[in-house]
Amino acid sequence: MYYNHYFQVRCIIRNIVRDWAAEGKKERDQCYKPILEELDALFPIRPKESPPACLVPGAGLGRLALEISCLGFMSQGNEFSYYMMICSSFILNHTQNAGEWTIYPWIHSNCNSLSDSDQLRPVAIPDIHPASAGITEGFSMCGGDFIEVYNDPSQEGFWDAVVTCFFIDTAHNIIEYIEIISKILKDGGVWINLGPLLYHFADNYGEEDEISIELSLEDVKRVALHYGFECEKESTIGTTYTTNPRSMMQNRYDAAFWTMRKKIATKLKDTT
Repeated sequence: MYYNHYFQVRCIIRNIVRDWAAEGKKERDQCYKPILEELDALFPIRPKESPPACLVPGAGLGRLALEISCLGFMSQGNEFSYYMMICSSFILNHTQNAGEWTIYPWIHSNCNSLSDSDQLRPVAIPDIHPASAGITEGFSMCGGDFIEVYNDPSQEGFWDAVVTCFFIDTAHNIIEYIEIISKILKDGGVWINLGPLLYHFADNYGEEDEISIELSLEDVKRVALHYGFECEKESTIGTTYTTNPRSMMQNRYDAAFWTMRKKIATKLKDTT
C-alpha cells in the first residue's frame, strides 16, 4: 500500500512537469498541439453565446481541457484518479501567479542521470496563470469513472467533440469506452484520439474483477466502425510521456492519431 502511494505521487509530480511547466512544453506540443489544431480546423465558428461542447476523458491535471476551453469551447475534463483531481484543483483554483511554486521533480530518479545538477534541478510551476488564460465560460473538471459518469441518458448526444489523449488504453474493456463515446456524441460529432495501446490492466493475470481486453489498433478501428464512426484522418505521431528531457533514457511512442466522425442518424446494433 505504501509503495503504491509513493508510486502515485511520483507519477503526479512528473505529470505536473508535463502539463504545467515550461520544461513540459515539448511534450505538450507533441501531444496537445495536433489535437488543438484539429479542433480549430473542424470548428471554425465558435459562438460565445453557444460554444461547441468538448469532453476530455482522462484529463489528468487539466491542461489540455483548459487549452481547449481557451480555443472557445465549452470544455469539461473528466478524471478518475483522486491524486490527479486534488492536484489539478489546487493548480487551477489556487494559483495566484505564474511560477508561484518550485518543485524538484527528478530528485527521486536515481537512474540515467547525466549529472547531480540534472537530478536536483528545480522546476517552476505553473508556467501560466490558469485563471488569466482566457478560458470559456463553462470550463469544468468532473471527477469519477468515465463509464459510470457518462453512461447516463442525460449525456446521450450531448457532446460536439470528444478528445482522448493517452486515455483509451486505460480501459478494462476498450469496446465499452468506444460504445460510450459514440453514445454521448451528437450525430456528426467528432472523436479525436492520440495515444498508444499500452493496456493498463494487461498484466493483472488472475486478479478478480480485473478483466483486460487488449485489441490491436486494427481491431480498435474495426470496433469504432461498428459503433457508427467513419475515419476522416489518421496518422502516427512520435511522442514521449512524462519523460525527463535530460535523462539518458528516453521512451518514445509512435502514437495513433485519428479523427473519426459519428455518422448522422446512425442506428447502432444491439450487442447484448
